[in-house]
Amino acid sequence: MRKTLVTMAAVSLLGIAPAATAQDGDNPQIDYDGFVELAITLQETRQAHLIDLAAFQAKAREAGAIILDTRSAEAFRLGHLEGAINLPFSEFTADKLRNVLGTDTGRPILIYCNNNFSDNQQPIRLKAAPLALNIPTFINLHGYGYNNVWELADIVSTKDVDWVAQPLFPQQATEITKPDPHSS
Repeated sequence: MRKTLVTMAAVSLLGIAPAATAQDGDNPQIDYDGFVELAITLQETRQAHLIDLAAFQAKAREAGAIILDTRSAEAFRLGHLEGAINLPFSEFTADKLRNVLGTDTGRPILIYCNNNFSDNQQPIRLKAAPLALNIPTFINLHGYGYNNVWELADIVSTKDVDWVAQPLFPQQATEITKPDPHSS
């Protein structure tokens, strides 16, 4: 609550005026003020839904739980938490979310992003902290009606979790694992 009041006071003190309305020429399909309002409204909910790795792993075992990775399809292919499904954030629409997550908006959805990992190498390069993908993912999922979203709070190494990685060059993996017919 305190954080919400501080944010609202800061917005007020900074003199940030509401964006122009559609009548003023803005695109009626883009609602910046609505996004900011939703983000402020969800501040306490998000804080209560930040969980450590042990709780994240336990919640992932709950019936109907989904681990959602919203990074690009390529980043997902190169490495992700075992059991995660991929829907890139840029592809969020009501239909896509319903197709991937189902119609049960109360099912547990667990999210993570690059900034949950200390490795800072492909495919999980750190992003600027205010732009970490967890933040807009949490807000958007709630905006689309999915209200049981849990976010990994910890910073961990991929060595500390069940991490599924595909090699950069898949042919290398098959060459390495093929037995040499000429060896004894």
